[in-house]
This record gives sequence, structure tokens and C-alpha cells, in this order.
Amino acid sequence: MQLLVSPRDIEEAQRSLAAVIIDIKNPAEGSLGANFPWVIRAVKGFSKKPVSAAIGDFDFRPGGASLAAYGAACAGADYVKVGLMFEGEERARALIEGVVRAVKEEFPKKKVVIAAYSDYERLGTIPPFAMAPIAAKAGADVAMVDTGRKDGKSTFEFMDEQALTDFTRMNRKMGMDTALAGSLRMEDIAVLRRIDPEIIGVRGMVCGGDRSMGIREELVEAARRMIA
Repeated sequence: MQLLVSPRDIEEAQRSLAAVIIDIKNPAEGSLGANFPWVIRAVKGFSKKPVSAAIGDFDFRPGGASLAAYGAACAGADYVKVGLMFEGEERARALIEGVVRAVKEEFPKKKVVIAAYSDYERLGTIPPFAMAPIAAKAGADVAMVDTGRKDGKSTFEFMDEQALTDFTRMNRKMGMDTALAGSLRMEDIAVLRRIDPEIIGVRGMVCGGDRSMGIREELVEAARRMIA
């Protein structure tokens, strides 16, 4: 498993260098809120680590999502991540295909991450198990589960260990990696090891439990040791 840590600015990114993947986002704009291209460029310049960039929790705007994905790739992101904040498999297909094409036509080695939400029932969005086959067919690289509403509830409150294990195995059979996130805690790491996703995404865990607080370097290092 690889540790992905989500800083909100350059200073936090500098405290996140023990992670395997540095994931640039803006928590003030949502679960997968987009940051600025100059922040992505700056972090890519000094981190010497793979850089991920969230582009937003998108409603059904395939053109907007595709353009944002292309912009993130041009700014230097190695992983471009979009969340599907809407329902409907045909609409999901249109947006995912647009995002994959926007990134892969010019940057074929960069990875596209498609995220659905573990709390999809309360959000009225596409379920992760419906999203993943569409993402795989479109040529995405990673299927992700996160919480869409950041109210302290964990992904484990909406999808249990067996469901997340099945999701991970399904993705692997389809040729995709799996990323799991959503208010994960240090005490969840043992269960996550059993589930065995390729990527674990965290923010609150390395902020001392409150994702609005700053990332703490010693907690990033502790999480990396526990996951490695």
C-alpha cells in the first residue's frame, strides 16, 4: 500500500514529504476541491515525489471537468483526480471518457483517478460499484472511494470491510488500482492492510484528527511507518 497525503498549500506539502504521493487539493472547496495550478507546479518542483491533483467534486459538466483535468496535467500532476457528484451511469460515462481523453491524448503516462463516494446514498450520487466498470472501460487507472460530505463520518460507516475488499478485488481484475479514503484513522490501518488497496488517502489522520488543522510532519511519518 502507498500513502497519499493531501496538503492544501505549499507549506503543508513540505511537511508531507514522507508520503509516497503528494495530493494537492483545497478542502475549502469540497472533498476533492481543486487548488491552483501554480501550487501544483511548485510542489512538483521541490517534492521529487509523484504529485496528484484533485480537480473537484463535479456535477454533470463533462466539458468543465475535461478542461480542468487537462489543466492539472499541464501544471505537472502525475495523477489527475475527479469526483462524480451526480447520479446516472450514462452521464458518468460521458464525463469519465472526457476526462480520460483530456489527460491521455497528450500525457499518456499520467494517471487518471475516478472517485465515487462511500456515502452515495445520502448524496444521491453514483455508487462506487457502478462507477468502477465504467472507469475501467474508459481507460482510467485508479478507482477511488472517498466520503463526499466531510462531517467526521468515515468511509467505514457506509461501506464495511467486505464491501471494500470486494471493490478492491473487482478493480484489480479489471486492471485498475484502488484508492481508499474518507476520514480514515490510524486505528483503521490494520483493517486496510487486510483490504489491501494500492493507495490509502488521508488528511485528517495526519492533522491530528481535524482535517481543518494543519498537517503535522510527525504524523505523516508515523502513518508511513505503519503502512509500509
